[in-house]
Amino acid sequence: MSNIIFFGPPGAGKGTQAKIISKYLNVSHLSTGDILRKKLLENDNLANKLKKIMASGNLVSDDILNQIVSSRLRKETSKGFILDGYPRTLNQSEFLNDFLSSRSNSINYIFNIKISFEILKNRILIRSSEENREDDNIDVIETRYTEYLNSTEKVSNFYKEKYSSIFYEIDGSLQIEEITKKIKKFLKKS
Repeated sequence: MSNIIFFGPPGAGKGTQAKIISKYLNVSHLSTGDILRKKLLENDNLANKLKKIMASGNLVSDDILNQIVSSRLRKETSKGFILDGYPRTLNQSEFLNDFLSSRSNSINYIFNIKISFEILKNRILIRSSEENREDDNIDVIETRYTEYLNSTEKVSNFYKEKYSSIFYEIDGSLQIEEITKKIKKFLKKS
């Protein structure tokens, strides 16, 4: 069983790699972005609140995400999972560690995809035109990147320090196939 976290700024390729690796390992890919986008299609108070938060490029509160993720993890912990876009805050990482510990479970691999803002910006603008995503414009990209630097990067650094033996940094400027190859190599090593 493999439990994996993918870190990296928005547009670094976390989702792409998580999908590939989830098929490779036959484990669930839990993308908070996808989960939240599905929620946006619903027409309730939470969906309306999420629309405002996501359209402005801000992150969804810890409480909401912890609730969504833990309810999904309860169903997934038997065969493994990949978390993509979670945890994003130290609060969420604490919640995740406590949740997994209470279920006698843990994270086995952490991949951090590092990439420069310039490459990111170009990638996201291309993705925006291809996938027609409203949350991919320059203002939102800059807000999300700043949010990443102010919160998620701290979480990534926390895991790097505390779990260095399962923490792997990957160059996000490489081609998709090269990144996948590196990740598979790390998975096979242990």
